[in-house]
Amino acid sequence: MKSSLRRGVLAAFVLLAGCASTPRVATLPPARSAPATTAAAAAAAFDKPPETAITVGTRPGPALASLPGYVADDPTLALAAFRRSCPSLQKRVDLSGLTQPGDWAAACAAAATATDARAFFASALVPVTVASGTGLNTGYYEPELAGSRTAAPGYAVPLYRRPTDIVEADLGQFNDTLKGRKIRGRVVGNALVPYWDRGEIDDGALAGRGLELAWAADPYEVFFLEIQGSGRLRLPDGSVMRVGFDGQNGRDYTGIGKLLRDRNALGPGQATMDGIIGWMRAQPDGGKALMRENRSKIFFRELKGDPSLGPPGAMGVPLTPRVSVAADPRFVPLGAPLWLVSRAEGPFARLMVAQDTGGAIKGPNRVDIFWGAGTDARRIAGGLSATGTVTLLLPAVSAARLSGAPAAP
Repeated sequence: MKSSLRRGVLAAFVLLAGCASTPRVATLPPARSAPATTAAAAAAAFDKPPETAITVGTRPGPALASLPGYVADDPTLALAAFRRSCPSLQKRVDLSGLTQPGDWAAACAAAATATDARAFFASALVPVTVASGTGLNTGYYEPELAGSRTAAPGYAVPLYRRPTDIVEADLGQFNDTLKGRKIRGRVVGNALVPYWDRGEIDDGALAGRGLELAWAADPYEVFFLEIQGSGRLRLPDGSVMRVGFDGQNGRDYTGIGKLLRDRNALGPGQATMDGIIGWMRAQPDGGKALMRENRSKIFFRELKGDPSLGPPGAMGVPLTPRVSVAADPRFVPLGAPLWLVSRAEGPFARLMVAQDTGGAIKGPNRVDIFWGAGTDARRIAGGLSATGTVTLLLPAVSAARLSGAPAAP
């Protein structure tokens, strides 16, 4: 299929697509008279998030210090994560429209030599709110499951590589109102059609093409591995194979936990990962029908590098447990630090860095917290559904442009 024909098919599709959501205009939060110093104080502030916009002119240091809980936080790991993001951050197109090329240059240069994390964030960046009110906070982690590089007795669930026949298009190239939206499909004759969904792939749509990257023992663990996006396979010889996200079939993600709650199949507090897996194991079909209702399918690649670091996120840099979050790039520039006040794992307030995205991570103040690997990470991430508020930290030049006022000297 020639590329010109593909573009024609995609352009026709654009005419039928809906408009992308438009990010809200960012505003600076109001200054507070006294800084909060504990997680409890942060929780109290969480109940009444700031909503009043002010004009630019407040210096970044005092404004940052007045954020709920900031004085009690140690942003050292956040500074390290921000440094790792800088090379990609300065090259990426900011889909949120909050920053422009070159805005991050001064902050990244300062981060490279900074020795005091708290002083760096106070002097190099300015707090900005994208939307008032609270958003959903969930969690993800790096799971470990039994697997094999080859098909073998007890290892019957394939993890697929990204198929070569997936066509991906950036709709923003065809229509400015669709900036940030993409579609994926496959070409059949002269038409672009949806790619195979989960059920079709499970029924063998990709069989015989040599796309199996590895094989796992448990279909439920593989299902949740797809939701996490990366993980570790413990091989029969005891070695570890790390796998990570390498594409998706273009079908919308459907949260099966919500389906079970809506159908009253699970009670309050039961829609955790373990609770959902337990429900599926108890079904006559092993939960197969429920899993197929999530038509999204994830493809994997093998990850190399230092296994002590987290898997790479959407920016291509390793994630940092309890610091990295996935956010919606239409509202949060990938690579930007942010201040999160949340009910997650009990009330807490923490400086974090947006280094990842996800199919279910949509909307302002919506973040997915990366908790790392291991039993505790699984426990926290698997049952996390909280609410919180987000304050972005942006370069002063970006904040000034958004407010229409000159940057503070």
